[in-house]
Amino acid sequence: MGASGGLRAPLTVASLGLVRLLGASWPWSLAAGLGVYLGAGGWRFLHMAACTIRRDLSGLYVLLRVKIIVRRYLRTRSTVPSIFAQQVALHPDKPALVEEATGEVWSFSELDRRSNAVAHWALAHGWGSGDVVAIFMEGRPLMVALWLGLAKVGVEAALINFNLRQDSLIHCIEVSHAQGMVFGAELVGAVLEVRGSLLGRMQLFWTGGEAPAEEDLSSLSAHQLDLLLPSLPQTPPPISHNKGFDDRLFYIYTSGTTGLPKPAIVVHSRFYRIAAFGYYSFRLRSDDIIYTCLPLYHSAGNIMGVGQCLIHGLTVVIRRKFSASRFWDDCVRYNCTVAQYIGEICRYLLTQPVRPSESCHRVRVAIGNGLRPNVWEAFAKRFNIKHIGEFYGATECNCSIANLDGKVGACGFNSVILPNVYPIRLLKVKEENMELIRDSRGLCVPCGPGEPGILVGRINQQDPLRRFDGYANQEATNKKIIHNVFTKGDSAYLSGDVMVMDELGYMYFRDRSGDTYRWRGENVSTTEVEGILSSLLNQTDVAVYGVTIPGVEGKAGMAAIADTARSFDRDTFLQVAMKHLPSYARPVFLRLSPKVDTTGTFKIQKTRLQKEGYNPQHSADRFYFLNSRMGRYEALTEELYNDILEGRVSL
Repeated sequence: MGASGGLRAPLTVASLGLVRLLGASWPWSLAAGLGVYLGAGGWRFLHMAACTIRRDLSGLYVLLRVKIIVRRYLRTRSTVPSIFAQQVALHPDKPALVEEATGEVWSFSELDRRSNAVAHWALAHGWGSGDVVAIFMEGRPLMVALWLGLAKVGVEAALINFNLRQDSLIHCIEVSHAQGMVFGAELVGAVLEVRGSLLGRMQLFWTGGEAPAEEDLSSLSAHQLDLLLPSLPQTPPPISHNKGFDDRLFYIYTSGTTGLPKPAIVVHSRFYRIAAFGYYSFRLRSDDIIYTCLPLYHSAGNIMGVGQCLIHGLTVVIRRKFSASRFWDDCVRYNCTVAQYIGEICRYLLTQPVRPSESCHRVRVAIGNGLRPNVWEAFAKRFNIKHIGEFYGATECNCSIANLDGKVGACGFNSVILPNVYPIRLLKVKEENMELIRDSRGLCVPCGPGEPGILVGRINQQDPLRRFDGYANQEATNKKIIHNVFTKGDSAYLSGDVMVMDELGYMYFRDRSGDTYRWRGENVSTTEVEGILSSLLNQTDVAVYGVTIPGVEGKAGMAAIADTARSFDRDTFLQVAMKHLPSYARPVFLRLSPKVDTTGTFKIQKTRLQKEGYNPQHSADRFYFLNSRMGRYEALTEELYNDILEGRVSL
């Protein structure tokens, strides 16, 4: 599309010149040129331009506005703390953070003072620019004061998922090279489990809640931070570092859905960019009140959410953990006008009984990602949400996109009229192994409309909007960079996410690379099947993945389904699945569990499920096999399992 569109303009100019040489007047020449342009298919280009010009201009405005501000902050060597100081000066007494659990309200000046005390505490312990302190606690205002105060003296925080335990927790602490750690009292048990790996390597501090047992604190040699901070100065700390806008702020870990979490580097300019794109893309206002129940160790909650407070002066209400039954009650109680979501949150809310608060709230914008198309309209209609601010973007990526105009199901767009303004592309891959396809010149091949491909973004380290800062581990960083993509010698960030773009440039999430599996000669999108099955089962948690059967080509589909009430009817399920799924996409194996593993941001975790496969001995869960000859799911016994492995059962 882009190539043919690019040829039409020279063709039109050439035809205009030819007619003019033949002696025709300029009006006749213009008419002839337009005729040739439309005759060559240019009418399609004009149609697309007419359909997308308003959207594209809005996107261009957001892009240019953020870019101009970023360049100004680069020149002045600003940081997130210095930008926050501007908001404190503007409205020191305005509520900045509200803690739902206690109802405590922190003004901008109070958040500033408390973060100053944290900065003095860090200096008193000998930490300075480039040092790392791990933060391991449930979300609350103090967590923001901690990393913000550390940043004031150049110390980098490692924001660790409070759901992690044992080996995963040790891994995250070790890869960050943290010299100290602050943990919430609610997590003392998790810290005790790994104390053998921590003692002697770092200073430990605890905060909040009911005091842990004295013997536990003694074995950890942990000090109570809540007693230390009030005795420290609340004035701005001395400038002890030379960090600027492109220097490190903190680390946010990847979700670890396919392996151990990796610490992604977040620099000050990236923090600003993510928050600013959200603010301008979804037309937020300085008087908005944001409700977030997302964890603050994640970029959605801590940057897209809390970032609006620090950068743009909004009030943010923080709830430690998501509650489907309290969501709208909280929004009403605090007069929230903006709510954050992860797609699964919307699904959970739809399963709740109708309550008065869901129709008398003031929320006009819901911001998040992962909202499935089959949930989108039902969510917006039932809860009267005027605007869904769906976006796509990983913490570390340089190819974030946003849905500015509420196109149902789309996670963003890229202009088909001016595609190079924002140099991202969908690239063709081999279906069997997701390997990038290259042309005769060794360059990657872009996808056409409707063709699934992996999203990439061109890297330019001199452009703060195009740079890729990577991870703390250089090897992990290198795996996400591909070369010779658009032109010889260039490089791009490889997202690993498969998307589809339509003719107008709207992009739709399809799958994560590696989640798609091939069965009966067809590619099966796990995300698509999960969405369909979850909808058929009244928004139940469903994990879909492929499993290997010896001697059989491809991978058979398997679905792990949450069945808390043990009321699953497999015969009815098969009848409904046959109506909504093609034969190759119907699960060959079922696994019924009390719950399905999810991350702290409700992403389905499949690593353990894929490793255990369909062996009924690996779990007390109920396993079933689709007997295609009998047309039913039957219990997967050890005998039947062995028959499948040895090829004695027809698939």
